[in-house]
Amino acid sequence: MVTIISPRSGPRREDVAARRLIDGNRATIERLADQFSNGAYSARKAQAAAPSAPQAEGLIISHGAAPPPGAPRPYVRVSPNKRVVVVDFETNRQMHFLGEIRRVDGRWKFLLATRENGFHAAVSPEIGSRLAILDGAAMGAGRDDAALAAEIKTLLGYTDI
Repeated sequence: MVTIISPRSGPRREDVAARRLIDGNRATIERLADQFSNGAYSARKAQAAAPSAPQAEGLIISHGAAPPPGAPRPYVRVSPNKRVVVVDFETNRQMHFLGEIRRVDGRWKFLLATRENGFHAAVSPEIGSRLAILDGAAMGAGRDDAALAAEIKTLLGYTDI
């Protein structure tokens, strides 16, 4: 047996009944909404009904952020996941990715972000030449995360913040 369902024009009978019930009790529903929201429901409706402020005409371009107040103040940070980066102190934005501290042959070593070390985004040649002496440097008792950051800061010529 085949059942043919054809769409009717207009809303369903149940939808019409529900709309009639809601429209008939609109005052009670709004009163309860105000009671539950401490008056925010009516305030929102009044704000939407109020005339809006005049809008600017023409093309307005805004990139959404103010420029940094001055020159960047870089510092070296070793993150908990052992990524070594240079970050701007004011905006907290990453300026350079320098490399990672990885376990190589059972020992922790700092690996500079180069193609030879398996990184897709290599450091710039200028930074790479300054930090080349640290590539593969062993981490241990004499060199922890803070000491590595201090060495990198010195090699890059960053001053104290």
